[in-house]
Order: sequence, then structure tokens, then C-alpha cells
Amino acid sequence: MEHIAVVQNGQDPSRTTAWREHITDAEYNGRQQHHRLVPMSVDFVLRPTVATDAAWIAELRAVVMRPDLERLQRFDPVRVRERFLNGFQPEHTYIIHSDGVDAGVIAVRPEPDSRWIEHFYVAPAHQGKGLGSAVLRHVMSASVDERPFRLNVLQGSPARNLYERHGFVVESEDPVDVFMMAPANPLTTAH
Repeated sequence: MEHIAVVQNGQDPSRTTAWREHITDAEYNGRQQHHRLVPMSVDFVLRPTVATDAAWIAELRAVVMRPDLERLQRFDPVRVRERFLNGFQPEHTYIIHSDGVDAGVIAVRPEPDSRWIEHFYVAPAHQGKGLGSAVLRHVMSASVDERPFRLNVLQGSPARNLYERHGFVVESEDPVDVFMMAPANPLTTAH
């Protein structure tokens, strides 16, 4: 994906330019309350994935999705991992490196009419600190493409609030999934 900060395999992330983002109290607390900037920044780098990252990502997916899948009575410990492993596309996937560790993952898969944000998982120890918001904001603002972003989120997932704060609106939904869309970065489509 164009203009995403990446770390080359084997390169020390501490020697790369990290992206700093300020977050609002609402983003930090996971609720919409106060809308002033807090004196906190989130450092991260995105590095391209390689095939050997697949097992770690599949495990992260299982851990992050388990509460929502159990609530929906759809958790299967084998299937949750296999679904990722069967469709893993390393060329569209980035590891989120923060606080000296791999803290999450995000994929941006291009389609002719849109870009799909997929496999966006932040490890539980790194949730609630603004990392997901900073990564999503970076990915969306770094785009120089007029195609909208699309994603799906499980019904009742707290992640839906994150997506709505970043301009995603519901396109359709079913008993399990909510399909959402956000326009391309307005700065790239303005004339």
C-alpha cells in the first residue's frame, strides 16, 4: 500500500521513523465524553508480513475475536484459525509494532471499486491505549486513492465504535456481521 511506514524484515524498528498521533479522551476511554486532546502519543511502525507470520496472526485473531464469537455462539477454536490461514495474503498485510513488540496486525486488500480493511487486530495488552485508532487514522490518511474503504465487524463488537469515529457508516448487516464503508481520504479527492 502506498505511503505506509514500513520496517524492512530484520531492521530494528527503534531505528525507524515512528508515527505519532494524538488521541482524544473519547478514543482513549472508548466512550464519547470529553473532546480535548490528551498529552499522549502512540508510537508504531508497520512492517510487511512474511509467510512465517501467519501462525502468530492466526493465534492473535483467535484471542481477539473469541469474546465476540462466543457471544454470538460461533466460536470454534480450529475454524477461527483456519479461516485466517486459508486466506492469508502477506502482500496486503502489515504487523503493527509498538512498545518494542509486535502488537497487532492490519490488512488492506485492494479491489477494483474499494479497499477492504481486514484482519485488524490489536493484542489485548495494547487495547484501550489509542493504538488501533492511530493505525486506522494513519492507513486511511496515507491513501492517495479515491476508492472508499470497506470492512465488516461482528455484531455487538466494541470495534464498531472505533470504525464509526473514523467515518465508517453501515452499508448492510445480518445477524452476525455489520458491513461498513468510509469515503476515501477527503484531501485526496478534493480538486
